[in-house]
Order: sequence, then C-alpha cells, then structure tokens
Amino acid sequence: MLSFQKRLSNGFYMLLSLPSTAMGFALSVQIAALSWILNTKFGFDLHQVGIVWAAGPLAGIIGQVLIGVVSDRVWFWNGRRRPFILIGGTIAALMLLALPNIGVINDALGLDSIIGVAITVALTLDLAINISFNPTRSIIADVTPVGDQRTKGYTWMQTISGAFGVLAYLVGAFIGNEFLIYLSVPMVFLMSVVPPLFVVEPRELNAASEGEHVQGRTDTNLPEFLKICLAHGFSWLGIQTMFVYSFSYIKEVIMGYGTTETLGAELNNEIGFMTGVAFAVLNTIGFLLPALVLEPITEKIGRVRTHFLAIGVMTLGYFGLYYAGGTQTAFFLLMMVVGVGWAAVVSLPFAIMSEHVNQGRMGLFMGLFNLSVVLPQLVASFLGGWLGSFEDRSVIYLVSGVSLGVSALLWLFVKDAYTGAGRSAVKGGGAH
Repeated sequence: MLSFQKRLSNGFYMLLSLPSTAMGFALSVQIAALSWILNTKFGFDLHQVGIVWAAGPLAGIIGQVLIGVVSDRVWFWNGRRRPFILIGGTIAALMLLALPNIGVINDALGLDSIIGVAITVALTLDLAINISFNPTRSIIADVTPVGDQRTKGYTWMQTISGAFGVLAYLVGAFIGNEFLIYLSVPMVFLMSVVPPLFVVEPRELNAASEGEHVQGRTDTNLPEFLKICLAHGFSWLGIQTMFVYSFSYIKEVIMGYGTTETLGAELNNEIGFMTGVAFAVLNTIGFLLPALVLEPITEKIGRVRTHFLAIGVMTLGYFGLYYAGGTQTAFFLLMMVVGVGWAAVVSLPFAIMSEHVNQGRMGLFMGLFNLSVVLPQLVASFLGGWLGSFEDRSVIYLVSGVSLGVSALLWLFVKDAYTGAGRSAVKGGGAH
C-alpha cells in the first residue's frame, strides 16, 4: 500500500475519484450529445429520443445489481472492484467512439434500422457505465472509515467528477459535440484503467485494508435504506426529465422554433451550444459545492439536513425555470440555483446510504441503491410522448419541480446514521 493511501491524503482521494470521474465524464458526454445527435442528425422526435434513453436505465437495472453482488464475492487481478472498473471503462470508451458513427454502423451492417442501432449503442454504453459505476463508488466505501472520511471520499468524488463534467459541456458548447465525443474516448479509457492499479483493496470487506479502520455496520437497517431509496428516486425523476428534454425547451421556448420544424446546421449547433453551456453552469456549481461548502455544513448540522436544504433549493430553481426561464439569461441563472441540489444529489446520498447497510455487502446495496436512479430514469424516458402533447415545453420543469419537492419532503423522514461534528461512532439522529 502506498503511503498516501495509508494517510488518506487529499492526493489519495483525488486518485480514488478518477474511475468514477471517467464514468461521470462518459455520462456527461452522453447527456450533452445523445439527444442532440438523435434529433439533429437523424431526425428523431421527442418520443423516439425518449425510447433510446430508456435503454440505459434498463441496462442499469440488471448491470449494477448483478455487478454489485459479484464484486462483493470475487477476487481476481488483485482486486474485487478493480476488474469491473477496467472492463467497464474499456467498453465505455469503445461505445463512445461508436456514438457519432451510428449511421456508419447501420450502413456497414447493411441494416435499415437507425433507431435499432442507436438503441444498441446507447444500451451498450450505459451498460458499460453501469458495470463500472457501482465498483467505482463501492471502492470508496471499501477503503475509507465511516464518518467524516467517508463523507470526504464522496464529496471529493463529486468535486473531481463535476470538474470534468464541466469540461465536457464546455468543449461540446464551444468546440462541438463530435469533438467532445472523440476527446472522451482516451480520457475515459485512461481514467478507468490507470488509477485502480495504485489503490490497494481490502481482502475482507468488514474492515479497511490492513485492519487499520473498523468499517462499522455489519447488518442492514432495511427501513432506512428503503426510505433513502424512495427519497433519492423522486430526485432522479425530476433530474432525468431535465437532462433528456431540456434541448426541446431550448429549441421551442427560448429560441422560439416549432416542435417539428427542421433547422439548419447553424441553428442546430446553437441548440447544442446552449445545452452545453446550461449543463456546464449546472455542473460548475455541482463540483464547487460538495467539498468546499456541503462537507463543512454536514459536520455542523448532519448530512441528511444538509441534503434536505439543497434539494429544497433545487425545487425552487425548477419552479423558477417553469415560471420565468424563457430567456437565455434567466435560464442560465436558474441553472445555477438547480446546481445546488445537483451538488448534493451526486455526493451526499452515497455517504448517507453506505452507513445504513452491511459493509461486507456494499456492492449489492450500492447496486440496489442504483435502482432509485435507473427506475426513475426509465419513467422519465417514457414521458416524451406525454410531454410532447403540451404546447408549452415549460411543463418539463414543472414536472421536475414537483418531483424534487416530493423528494425534499421524503428526506425529512430519513435518519442520519452519522451526525457529523467530528464523531466517530455510528449514532442515530433525526432529520427534523
């Protein structure tokens, strides 16, 4: 074991965050480019875009739970999580390469089914991301002790991952989505393959490597786990609705073009530019807040209360978009508000959940926890036809706002297994 892992230094947390960052970067590329490519290059309508996006959550339902169970029990290539990170990262890089070449693949195979090829590529890409996402998050819990260090691991994960997410959206906006895709291929591959080689995993999951830190809970508080999943699920229903359909809001509400109106390359690029900038703004807040703001707050008021407040701010941001987001300036400013909740959603729930479950079955429960992400994503993916029936595309953010409001209320009923303030013991604590 290298000394920076023994000391749990910031450098170790940065390295530990890179595999998850690779998957987050791949997901950011998918968010920035997939809807745009399908709509502008292949003429998919809102309903068809939703069908393609549904492939990913379907892959996640199977992928994360299965990989979580297997990775808890196997050991090869000197690791438990390492093999799946390496395999998933490699496949994800290859599928990113395939993304802008859907038409080429269709022609090369002699097919006449662009949507079939698009679904296959999206499904394989998301399956690869899901294969890796579970181990990249589980390994953080495996090698960190409960309490502040566990929270630090996940907030650092979001800080590094969010910074690269901003890079993805800015490259897509200012240089182009196709350049972004080709840039992502080597980045995803290297950040997946290299860092795991320098992290020593524990052979036994009920204690940290070399027995240095007792990891805590050896049984599972199932009622609290289910409450966390339900609250987190409503967050993701609103968030995925934003990710999948914001391009339509930009096209029709901000730019004023019709639903089925065909635009030229210049206007299509403008839509891509605005989408990229919007998500860059979102992720800038998302990567700045976790380590700099949210982590210090959790040490004073606890993680659940901090998360509840951040989700409440996100709810207000979505309602602001619904009522007053129709100009570029208002849209970008309100995306900053939404980013407060985004910073919490992609960092704090992992730390909260991880201390309510059996540490020796972290992969399984991380996979089950992912169902609170992929099932809402699946629901959001099938909302395209219904949302398309409304003349005013602002309804996209009304759905998001209501969903996040429900999530905030549900978080009030979640207890904090670790209440912060420098305490090392696992303690119960109400969220309200």
